[in-house]
Amino acid sequence: MSHDFDYFIVFAEMRTGSNFLETNLNAYPGLNCHGEAFNPHFIGYPKSDDILGVTQSTREVDPQALITAIRDQPGTLGGFRYFHDHDARVMDIALPDPRCAKIILTRNPVDSYVSWKIAQQTGQWKLTNVKRRKDALAEFDAQEFQEYLNTLQSFQVRLLNALQTTGQTAFYIAYEDLQNVDVINGLARFLGEEAQLSNLDRSLKPQNPEPISSKVDDFDAMREALAQLDVFNLGRTPSFEPRRGPAVPSYVAGAKAPLLYLPVRSGPEDAVQQWMAELDHVDQGDLTTQFTQKTLRQWKRNNPGHRSFTVLRHPVARAHAAFCQRILNTGPGSFTEIRKTLRRVHNLPLPGKMPDERYDAAAHRRAFVAFLKFLKANLAGQTGLRIDSAWGTQMQALQDFSRFAPPDVILREDEIASALPSLAHSVGYFDAVAPRSPAEDEPFALREIYDDRIEDLAAKVYQRDYVNFGFTRWG
Repeated sequence: MSHDFDYFIVFAEMRTGSNFLETNLNAYPGLNCHGEAFNPHFIGYPKSDDILGVTQSTREVDPQALITAIRDQPGTLGGFRYFHDHDARVMDIALPDPRCAKIILTRNPVDSYVSWKIAQQTGQWKLTNVKRRKDALAEFDAQEFQEYLNTLQSFQVRLLNALQTTGQTAFYIAYEDLQNVDVINGLARFLGEEAQLSNLDRSLKPQNPEPISSKVDDFDAMREALAQLDVFNLGRTPSFEPRRGPAVPSYVAGAKAPLLYLPVRSGPEDAVQQWMAELDHVDQGDLTTQFTQKTLRQWKRNNPGHRSFTVLRHPVARAHAAFCQRILNTGPGSFTEIRKTLRRVHNLPLPGKMPDERYDAAAHRRAFVAFLKFLKANLAGQTGLRIDSAWGTQMQALQDFSRFAPPDVILREDEIASALPSLAHSVGYFDAVAPRSPAEDEPFALREIYDDRIEDLAAKVYQRDYVNFGFTRWG
């Protein structure tokens, strides 16, 4: 084995063939790939307890400990697969390290998205016996696909820029190359492995080998949606389209009113959108959504005098809304996998499912306090779970909006009763009334549990928002 590298990382995503690549890397005597070593919901593989004696709990506290164990394993060059939503701290450790070999596996994002949608429906994520193959048609969601594409692009751009600024190179391999034994042997030589394979391990079978036109429920609608994305500048990264303005698909425009709402997640989104619908006496579903940058520019050109706005919510109230809607809730809209990890790894005192008759206001306060403590570590980049927009800082949300265009007006939730009608007046809606009050969080309103400790914790978690926006105590 060569001594050019101490360990390796396969940068990939779901449905890109990374399982197949790992299986074949492990066929070489001097290579040992340890699965998704930094998946926030398990370590290595879903049923594994540890990797080389390092448990998930130890890894959560100290990701370097697991990297060190993989790097120092005797006799082989160790590595692991890494996806964009794995522990972000690993990127800070591995990307600048020239002793870490980088393998970048890519696939046409439309193919990987369709494969992912089919796997979601069938529940079949690997296939070793063709007789057990399950069939389903993917339903293409244009907004979901654009968000998916944006996420992949952002990750690829970060990888590329890190390699450029540190003077490193990576071994790029496409999904189509995985069936070529000569390419796999070339990858092994890149890693310093002298042995060569005569044949590939084909125990893992392609799950959906048909052309994409036969795998999508409405292929013509998908083609039309893709034609609107305007993503033809492919020079930014080897395989993915260029960066897009973040959150543009979430913007909401009036049915007729030239108003554009830029929602900050876990804010009074429903109340604001209902108010916008009532301006034109339509249902909420009649508002204009699912913009791309191209269609948003068209909307702006077609609506001279338009006004754009966003609404900030007090950090305590916003964190509580995110907790109730995304974490405590076990129904639609909840983050199921993150919830499980918060219970199992971070010891949040959450009931197994909701509703739970034993879960009272005191239990709710304890769980919310524990969630705020988790957020303090999460927003500081000290956990393996993603920093989701549902609870990221509002300062960051505004900076993200500004990558495309900042909102004209930044309102606060406690002033929208007068500020929104005034904004409507500015675009000719002189009969606009105040929006309805946002619904209280369930199963317990913040006012039922709020106290000094919750305020102090939130102020530490969201110091950036308190300082930049001048927030004082809630209520």
